[in-house]
Amino acid sequence: MPDSRPASPAKPGNVTLEAYRKHAKLLVRWHREGNHSVGGKLRLLERYRHLTDRAALDLPMPLALAQEIVAVESGFPNWAALKAGIGALSPPPGAAPAPPVLKVVAPVLFVRDVAAAAAWYSGKLGFAVDFLHGKPPFYGAVSRDRVSLHLRFVHQPHFGDLAAREESVILAMIEVSNAGALFAEFSGRGVDFAQRLAKQAWGGTDFHVRDPDGNVIAFVQYRPATAP
Repeated sequence: MPDSRPASPAKPGNVTLEAYRKHAKLLVRWHREGNHSVGGKLRLLERYRHLTDRAALDLPMPLALAQEIVAVESGFPNWAALKAGIGALSPPPGAAPAPPVLKVVAPVLFVRDVAAAAAWYSGKLGFAVDFLHGKPPFYGAVSRDRVSLHLRFVHQPHFGDLAAREESVILAMIEVSNAGALFAEFSGRGVDFAQRLAKQAWGGTDFHVRDPDGNVIAFVQYRPATAP
């Protein structure tokens, strides 16, 4: 299984500039070692939002780029602004550190064939294949826009069996901006729907799809779509 996502540096005021420099050097090292989690860091920069994890590893990672990533992740437009802001944002003596913030979650789906599952999510749901790890692959990830799903090989996907017996077992819930348009897109590709598009009593709209291993993914629109 690939390395877990690297931890983000603390907000300015809690660490020194040297700590940010060290974190930037770590990003360069992780990139050199082929750590796919670097892709999530690189996508923090607007010009790289479209890159998959695999494409991110194919790009050069000079120290200046790593420092820019660290700065943007910390709320600054660039490295120079971070350096200038370190002193200004230092808390008074005895101030409590900022609480940790959870940023991203990636559901891990159990599948019998990682490569086949990745191909299904790509062909049927329009996801990009970020990476496949192992020969044959035993772990991988797919993504679409800012949503990522991880795929893990198991001999028997027990959650799929459970989903077949229990109607309400959903393994991942993805918020979308226009559920109706996405439902129409998936319908045109012959997707197996565990639940078709429906207006819910709580005001939202959702539908559920079932992958070849029985994993059920819910696509949910919490608010009405707004006109462009």
